[in-house]
Amino acid sequence: MAVNSSVEAPLPVGEVSRLIGGWIDRLGAVWVEGQITQLSRRPGAGVVFMTLRDPSYDISVGVTCYRQVFDAVADVVSEGARVVVHAKPEWYAPRGQLSLRAAEIRPVGMGELLARLERLKKTLAGEGLFAPERKKPLPFLPQLIGLVCGRASAAERDVLENARHRWPAVRFEVRNVAVQGVHAVPQVVQAVKDLDALDEVDVIIVARGGGSVEDLLPFSDEQLVRAVASCRTPVVSAIGHEPDNPLLDFVADLRASTPTDAAKKVVPDVGEELERVQSLRNRARRCAEAFVDREERGLMHALSRPCMQDPHRMVEEREQHVEALLARSRRTLAHCLDRADSELTHTHARVVALSPAATLRRGYAVLQKADGHVVRAPDEVAADEELRARVAEGEFTVRATGPARTGRVDA
Repeated sequence: MAVNSSVEAPLPVGEVSRLIGGWIDRLGAVWVEGQITQLSRRPGAGVVFMTLRDPSYDISVGVTCYRQVFDAVADVVSEGARVVVHAKPEWYAPRGQLSLRAAEIRPVGMGELLARLERLKKTLAGEGLFAPERKKPLPFLPQLIGLVCGRASAAERDVLENARHRWPAVRFEVRNVAVQGVHAVPQVVQAVKDLDALDEVDVIIVARGGGSVEDLLPFSDEQLVRAVASCRTPVVSAIGHEPDNPLLDFVADLRASTPTDAAKKVVPDVGEELERVQSLRNRARRCAEAFVDREERGLMHALSRPCMQDPHRMVEEREQHVEALLARSRRTLAHCLDRADSELTHTHARVVALSPAATLRRGYAVLQKADGHVVRAPDEVAADEELRARVAEGEFTVRATGPARTGRVDA
């Protein structure tokens, strides 16, 4: 609950410590799980002191218990063991220190650990952290490899030696960390985050040699699994041997059975690549030679054709064809002109024969009235009417005399 205080009326340290102690006393006894990191059993002392640490976070709390409470599990509990403690939180007011007074200690059995790991695995899988579509492909030839492993460990030696044997120019950024015990998880998580933050690191290998299930527990920690899942750099898990399957194997982008296998999967073999390059060069050479041979055969076949052996032959054949067409067209045109000329001559003769001028030349005359009307009948002419007579060589005027039917024309 809130406590009334101000700058003018501050609470003494002792009062604050007393209030904290009162709040903690109301918490009551709780079951706490953790890993024993320090254990002090002084000969003759009736109280055993230990430190209980959360392996996933950098948080520890002191635990005290009576000797008879610890002696009940002394044969199966030691430093590094996971335990479940039934304890009551206590506040030591003079020092302002929190501790747990344990009334019962139970070691966490292997079956229980495996069951918890299985439940955690299902939870993380349900969140999609193990989904295949989340996994990132590894680069073909990484220039800089981040390596997280134990200091001077066999895993480090296997990865470095095998990788450099396969590709001597490969470079490593090594982070030596604790790979078991209470400090393993925070150190491995921090190393992975540091390497992931380096832009020049192309892939990260987390490697550890074989060990018991308890030794490999840090690599099944939820905090580490989530840290690897959030990496933008591809991560390779190389923990233990083939039968070992920590949760890191499921979230990593690639799982290697051993550290040596990780080096083989991450770094290509220079000898194999040279052989592959030589094989591709030979294949390319064979393809080029086959293409040239095929084109040469096609060229020889084309050159063997008559038109290529005697190029003018086709032109001469076309010339003869053109000359024949030209002669034919000339004959056709001459025939058309002759026929048109004959038709024109006949038409001209008919026109001349029917021409009024020809009639006039035979001695006939055309009579026209003053208005130009041609006289066709005697009754069209009145007595003494003056008419114009047209003949072949000109015209002159005449006058009609006498009756109309037997009219007579006087010049």
